[in-house]
Amino acid sequence: MRTSPKSNSGGAEEKETHFGYETVLESEKTEKVYKVFKNVAESYDSMNDAMSLGIHRLWKDRFLQVLKPTPGTRLLDVAGGTGDIAFRFLDFVRNARLNSIPTSGMPSSRHAETSSSESSSSFDGEDAAFRSEEQEASSGWREDTRVTVCDINQSMLKVGRQRAEQRGLTEGISWVAGNAEELPIASESVDAYTIAFGIRNVTHVEEALSEAYRVLVPGGRFLCLEFSQVNNPVLRSLYDNYSFQVIPVLGQVIASDWKSYQYLVESIRQFPNQEDFSAMIREAGFSMVTHENLSFGIAAIHSGFKL
Repeated sequence: MRTSPKSNSGGAEEKETHFGYETVLESEKTEKVYKVFKNVAESYDSMNDAMSLGIHRLWKDRFLQVLKPTPGTRLLDVAGGTGDIAFRFLDFVRNARLNSIPTSGMPSSRHAETSSSESSSSFDGEDAAFRSEEQEASSGWREDTRVTVCDINQSMLKVGRQRAEQRGLTEGISWVAGNAEELPIASESVDAYTIAFGIRNVTHVEEALSEAYRVLVPGGRFLCLEFSQVNNPVLRSLYDNYSFQVIPVLGQVIASDWKSYQYLVESIRQFPNQEDFSAMIREAGFSMVTHENLSFGIAAIHSGFKL
């Protein structure tokens, strides 16, 4: 990032940043990124398939395995408008809940142990409470399990809501329009913060990391999935050729949009490598910072804790 010679009306110099390989004013980048994702919202899954040869689905599954959320987790998923991570989160928690359900013989055993001296009202109260627990367990759901999807782009959120309706998801998920650099979320209100393939599009990454730290409870976890740097020179050459020669063409074929896909490829190359991004996470205040390369570093999962 560097200082632009251009000045605003107050005489102060405006800063420049990158938009792919293009240099733009900071005040312009957010709008440009918004337009990109507005253009690709309807074909977002196809875009990710094109950019990762479909492997992004396995990466996201691994992402949830690393997070390993438990029933009762409150998750904030940023830049997650289409719901990919949110849906996986809800499925993961439901499966974890269902796997912990007692055997079918346990309810009758519990009732059999009830003393005959208990009053009818006491028994009825316990029975009602147990039926509620049983219903909760059979659905794999707990009311305090929740994911809030926050995305700056209304078109992406619209796609996410439509997908949620198609899946019949009505519990445990909410949708909020907001900027990662200024989240409309209360401080210390979520147990986990996730962002997948979104942070490289933020104008001020440091501010997004600071906001992540703010909204997490002490002990909360930051987890980021992002395209990264392939270190092997042979594989990197192959990947670069595919990225620049094939992906924009696919963008034209899939969405009649060469420019948006060209930007997305360029934005990956402009993003800090694994070590540099890990350093930024530490500078934001996070502890126990680690990263895990996926597919030789094409993508990486970055983790940190608020301690």
